[in-house]
Amino acid sequence: MDTSKSGHWESRLPTLDKLGVKDLGQIDELKIAQDWFQVFSSYVTAGNVEEIVGLFCDDSLWRDLLALTWNMRTFDGSSKIRTFLRDRIPHVHMQGFKLKEFVRLQKPFPDMIWIVGMFEFETGTGMCSGVFRLVPTAEGPWKAYTIFTVLESLKGYPEKIGALRDPCALTGRQWREKRDREIAFEDGDPAVLIVGGGQSALQLAARLKFLDIPSLIIEKDSRVGDVWRNRYDALSLHFPVWNDHMPYIPFPPTWPSYTPSLKMADWLESYATTLELNIWTSCTVVGATQDADNKWRVRVHRDDGSERVFRVNHLVIATGLGDGIPTMPDIPNSALFNGVVEHSARYRRASDYQGKKVIVIGAGNAGHDVASDLARAGNDVTMFQRSSTFVMNLDKGWKFIGGALYCEGGPPVDIADRLSQSLPHLLLEGGMAQRTAQAIVDDQKEHLDKLMKSGFRINKGIKDAGVLLQLKEKSGGHYFDTGGSQLIIDGKIKVKNDSQIKSYYPGGLVFEDGSKVEADVIICATGVGDMRNSIHRICGEEVGNSFPRLLGVNAEGELNFSLALPRPGLRMMVGKCHQNLYMVL
Repeated sequence: MDTSKSGHWESRLPTLDKLGVKDLGQIDELKIAQDWFQVFSSYVTAGNVEEIVGLFCDDSLWRDLLALTWNMRTFDGSSKIRTFLRDRIPHVHMQGFKLKEFVRLQKPFPDMIWIVGMFEFETGTGMCSGVFRLVPTAEGPWKAYTIFTVLESLKGYPEKIGALRDPCALTGRQWREKRDREIAFEDGDPAVLIVGGGQSALQLAARLKFLDIPSLIIEKDSRVGDVWRNRYDALSLHFPVWNDHMPYIPFPPTWPSYTPSLKMADWLESYATTLELNIWTSCTVVGATQDADNKWRVRVHRDDGSERVFRVNHLVIATGLGDGIPTMPDIPNSALFNGVVEHSARYRRASDYQGKKVIVIGAGNAGHDVASDLARAGNDVTMFQRSSTFVMNLDKGWKFIGGALYCEGGPPVDIADRLSQSLPHLLLEGGMAQRTAQAIVDDQKEHLDKLMKSGFRINKGIKDAGVLLQLKEKSGGHYFDTGGSQLIIDGKIKVKNDSQIKSYYPGGLVFEDGSKVEADVIICATGVGDMRNSIHRICGEEVGNSFPRLLGVNAEGELNFSLALPRPGLRMMVGKCHQNLYMVL
């Protein structure tokens, strides 16, 4: 097992041994939760910060999403929680606490136990919910180890759903005329302009629509969903359907576990049509500047050659990782190569390469998908693995990373989302993810041993945390195994990883150890560029250069990118369906 991607980490798990608990005795989880919550809510209502902190372990974690801080924050340890509560309780006016029916005794690992409870409350500005986890202590009383608070809605701004939806009955012609006016924005500008028409943009536009906030999506392709139609035919979503539900319209129960890319494309198009989202297709945002009043002046080039300039309060960039700009490796002597070099973003199907020798550079999801598609069609394909990879069979491994919450017969998605988000990253990175990664490796040991014997290099992820930091730090460097590993084991995909690439030569690639691999085609599955590419392209170099790196996590374990970027009114949406869903609640 290659540990080159591992890093130092310290366990902060509240194990029974660490807590000094020997005998748990009979546990009445509902009474324990009720008693703790009653005292907690009374102290918060009274603003008694010291007494609140006394209900927490010294190394506890409080994660807040917009409810108390208008930000995404995690406060680590009783000292920081104390400061946070002193700063915020006098201003937010927390009240109306109610313990919900969801109280569970859980054993996440054999040496850990906690009571999970969900609650709701309100502040002066919004309706909120929360999740707490209580652990036993050597002194006797159960104390909070994690607490999570999240803003659900703003007072005075209810969603226009259910009894609040527009009751006006329209004829077909009236409805069509109304929709045409809404989409055209002839009489004014939207409050929010969204660049990009993928799942992030659609979910945000849907939330805004039913909050009565006018928005417009600008999509460069001719149809919503083309971001999926224009990728390789063999592509499907790598997470199961229960993890991919979108707001207002969940996937039907007949949906396949893993959504094919073309099916996802049609779903996004139908989603936009059904929810009547305002979208201009075949249009391009050619530039945006910020006026003295902080409004954004956005130039949009339309497919008929005309231009429209919008002035909007909020400009949201939802163009995906790297603005879709392929990252190509810088390999010397490219002019010598007699074959074709292209990025995996241009790959469509194996039949285009029949009879060709192909090198695929990259051993993540895209590299495996492309190499597997070629190998199944009988092509001569070699995968160049630049560094070791975390490999997980998704069917088998899902039970470890999401299966308890997102599965057939699992909890409702609104509960699953809150429970998932309630675990602070610092706790996941501090032991939970490492234990999960080890469980996945142990569960797949026989298969992984065969894979390593075939020459493929494997790791357990950054800080031995599996996919947790791979996704957050790199959005790559892992492979959700859908059959590619078996093709490597069977020798149908050859692997080259014993030396780094030195340069091209007329017949392929030459490596630093002097070895060569012949190729007619080289496909670079090397990802896309920096997330800041979109900001540079749309807002200019000065604005783009003012932003720090957006991938990765900060010292509190929160993602470096969030809803609000440092420039007023400039925002970004990016991520997977379930993450975007949560970010725009």
